[in-house]
Order: sequence, then structure tokens, then C-alpha cells
Amino acid sequence: MLKGAVLGFLLAVAVVLIGGYLLVRSGLIPANADAKPGRLERWMARTSLEATLSHDAPAGPNPVALTEQHLLDGVHLFTENCAVCHGSAKGNESASPIAKGLYQKPPQFATHGVEDDPEGVSFWRIKHGIRLTGMPSFGSSLSDEQIWTLALFLKHMDNLPPAVQQAWLQVQNWPPTAANPTAQK
Repeated sequence: MLKGAVLGFLLAVAVVLIGGYLLVRSGLIPANADAKPGRLERWMARTSLEATLSHDAPAGPNPVALTEQHLLDGVHLFTENCAVCHGSAKGNESASPIAKGLYQKPPQFATHGVEDDPEGVSFWRIKHGIRLTGMPSFGSSLSDEQIWTLALFLKHMDNLPPAVQQAWLQVQNWPPTAANPTAQK
């Protein structure tokens, strides 16, 4: 009896695995960036990201002090590395062609900010990127201090000192050129 149950279980697992493989190979699961993802795909991606962040994101305070200069440095780093996807101070109305064509759509931070996220979460997302999205890993191109500086700016982007707010309002996210006022640092 037990032998039959184990054999039945193994057969069921084999059928599910073979069925899943055939489904993926059939082309019925869209791989194009402009297709709407299914519920299972959204659930898997969201659940995996939330579990990873709760396990791996730094929980301590940001080691970069909250100063006007650090916030200005954050605006500069954002302009150079993030604005083409995550926008300018104009928010959704100025999303770049790259942002409009990505799956998943990157949030336009002036409209859908991340000020309520812990800075460690922003740090982790910037450093490691997010699999199956357009969010790249900046861990090999930015130092940890630069990433923490970006996280600082993102945390405070809705309440900036006047000089920093002025720099933020001047950010151009498209076309990405050296003509951006904050790119001349």
C-alpha cells in the first residue's frame, strides 16, 4: 500500500514537471515585455522579492549623514543613473520612452515615491537589482557609499531643502545627455 502511494506521488510530480516544461516550451506563456503578466507570475515575483528584502536588506541606519551636500550628491547620482527610468520631478507626465517600454513599468518616483521604504530596502534594490524586471544591479558600478547616498535622496525626496529641491526640479530624464544641469558636477 505504501509503495503504491509513493509511486503514485512520484508519478504525479513527474506529470506536473513534464506538463510545466511543455507549457513553457509551447510559447503560451508570453515572454514579450509588452504583455500583461499572469497572476501566478505577479505573485511569484512579488512574494520572492518581499521574502528576499525581509531577509537580506540592511536593517540598520544609513551610514551617510543627512546633509544638504549629500542630498545634492544624491540628486546628481539619480540624474546619472536612475532618471532615464524613474523620471524627473514631473513624475508620470514625463516618463521616458525607455520607462514606457519596460516591463515591469518602473515607478516614476515624483509620482510614486519610495520615501516610505526603509533606506536599507532602497540600498538593496539599487545594489542588487530586481530579477525579471528592468532594474539593474548597480553593485559593480557604484560604491556602497554612493548607493547609500542615493537611498538617502530617495528617502527624503518629498521634503528637500530649497537648494536641493531646485536641483531636483532641473533634472531632465529624456533625452539622457550631458546637458542635464546636475550632470555638470
